[in-house]
Amino acid sequence: MRRSYLAGRWLCLALSTSGVALAQEAEEPLLVPAVEVEEAPVAPGSPEEASRRDPSGALTVIRVDEFGGAARDTAAMLSTAPGVTVQDVGGYGQSKSLVVRGASSNGTLVLLDGIPLNGAGGIADLSRVPAALAERFEVLRGGAGARYGSGGLGGAINVITRRPGATPRVAGELSYGSWDTATGWLSATGPLAGGEALLLVHGGTSSGRFPYSFDPSPTLPGDALIERQRTNNDARGAGGLLRLRRELGRGFLADLLGELSFDERGLAGTAQNPSEDARQSGGRGSANLRLAGTLPGGVRTNARAYFRRDRLALSGGPWGQRDAQVQLLGGMEVEGQVLLGGWHSLSALVGVGGESVSAAETNAASGGEPTWLRASVMAMDEMLLWDGLLTVAPSLRVERAGPYTLLSPKVGVTVALPAGLEVRANAGRSHRAPSFLELYVRQGTLLPNPDLRPESALYADAAVVHRSEVSFASVGGFASLYEDLISYEAYPPGAAKPYNFANARVVGLEAEGEWRPHPLLSGAFSYTLTVSSDLQRDGRFYLRELPYRPRHKLAARVLGGPRWLTGRVEVVAQSAHFLTRDGAMSLPGRTFVHAGLSSTFGSRTELTVSGEVRNLFDVHAEDFVGYPLPGRAVFLSVAGAFEPGVPSESSSASRTEAPP
Repeated sequence: MRRSYLAGRWLCLALSTSGVALAQEAEEPLLVPAVEVEEAPVAPGSPEEASRRDPSGALTVIRVDEFGGAARDTAAMLSTAPGVTVQDVGGYGQSKSLVVRGASSNGTLVLLDGIPLNGAGGIADLSRVPAALAERFEVLRGGAGARYGSGGLGGAINVITRRPGATPRVAGELSYGSWDTATGWLSATGPLAGGEALLLVHGGTSSGRFPYSFDPSPTLPGDALIERQRTNNDARGAGGLLRLRRELGRGFLADLLGELSFDERGLAGTAQNPSEDARQSGGRGSANLRLAGTLPGGVRTNARAYFRRDRLALSGGPWGQRDAQVQLLGGMEVEGQVLLGGWHSLSALVGVGGESVSAAETNAASGGEPTWLRASVMAMDEMLLWDGLLTVAPSLRVERAGPYTLLSPKVGVTVALPAGLEVRANAGRSHRAPSFLELYVRQGTLLPNPDLRPESALYADAAVVHRSEVSFASVGGFASLYEDLISYEAYPPGAAKPYNFANARVVGLEAEGEWRPHPLLSGAFSYTLTVSSDLQRDGRFYLRELPYRPRHKLAARVLGGPRWLTGRVEVVAQSAHFLTRDGAMSLPGRTFVHAGLSSTFGSRTELTVSGEVRNLFDVHAEDFVGYPLPGRAVFLSVAGAFEPGVPSESSSASRTEAPP
């Protein structure tokens, strides 16, 4: 019985038609109402699919096409997942990073179809990942070291790009709104040279000159605020994506992706210390080739080679004119999965790669420009017991990251219960090797420290999940112990230097759910309670809450109406939190309300007109230490799609490439 159950599940995975289907087959929650999508087949068990990399993990899949209307933003969509908080410098194109389960921003891995996007500083800037690229986001919460490697202390975000289609299709969208913010994209898919192709171009620009409230004398409580305009806050960017897929015969598939982007923005500084001429420009080029299929003996295999070049240049302000910093990253991975004994499957991965960074100033300890070799070996055994009611998935990764050897174990358990209930639990350990900047690169008054040790996290979580035909709900708790955290401390006479000195504890509660009582009405929500404690043995900080970790965070959305007039309301709120480790400065809580309307007409030629009001009640708020966030903003968009020869039913179902 056990053998037949697992064999059936194996066959189901082998015949699955898409990453979305895999996530749904594995019963992963969606933050948004599910849509039946007819998609082209992909290779089963892709190593980029979070549902296969971590079958028991706390995973949320966010579909871009469910965020209808204008002003879609990658960071804003990701912030609707439980356990995820955005750190925002404010405005279109300005820096946005994530805190997941209380880990610092450099403790969250962000990947583009499996290619790491975390820069030389260890932080991935989501403003450089436009939503136009993505079909969906996979948000894996909890330590991701065993399955994804160094850097995943709090979790991993995988951006799954749009996929080609066998049917010719042209789609695009133009949006315009407040502060001369204009964005657009255009895509074309169809057959090419015996395979399928996708070509997508995108771009955007904004003046960023929004008004904000300024306190001219913050030390005097109750004084009047004045209104100012945000200056040197403009941003612009453009890029493209080319993806080719082709069946090679004998059950193998090749998938080639190339991505190129350029961006430039002003660095406006804080409200109290504005910058008039600081600028940043950058560019990214990446390529990813994946081969997937089944070898003789039933071994499902995925192999991929990837490369990324990331350029970043700073000028003006405190930096003056500096040489551009260039990070190069590349490698290869081979992963295989085989059914053994009829009741468990064994997965193994071997990877090797390297990375380097150029910088204006480096530490002599780097031996010149820093270069690292990376290598890793991972194994996971997914065991199905009691006729599949109990799944146990232990895994282990041994990784060499430059001079550091990292050992990341994990065990996950899933228990299927009656009445649509399920229990999931995970425990393990993850690491983050120090970044090149922390180790070797001098950045003005920020000095490097080649003696740093890797950060680490011990973590555990458990959740109860319930599903029915019209609803989904999950409630769970998590706990993480972060050790050897790296932080910059004063280094006389006037510099700062990173040290391993801090430990921290984070515990919390995560809840999420969705409800679809009627085809024309749906709702979704997520809530996170995060309680953090600084464990550094210093009376100024001991047991205080960590900065930038709001205790409460809520996201809720309601969507309703027919296709020709669909309305939506979204609420995003977070509580007050500290800005400094001693608790002397804090940031007030805030609640943003967004609302929009969309109308879609046509079948083979489809047209959608949308209006969106962001921050409906014009709440003036700040993030970080004095970075103003935009107030009320209005956006309008027109989107269209053309599929020659496709009847109405197919056109309305195939929404993957053209969000409404």
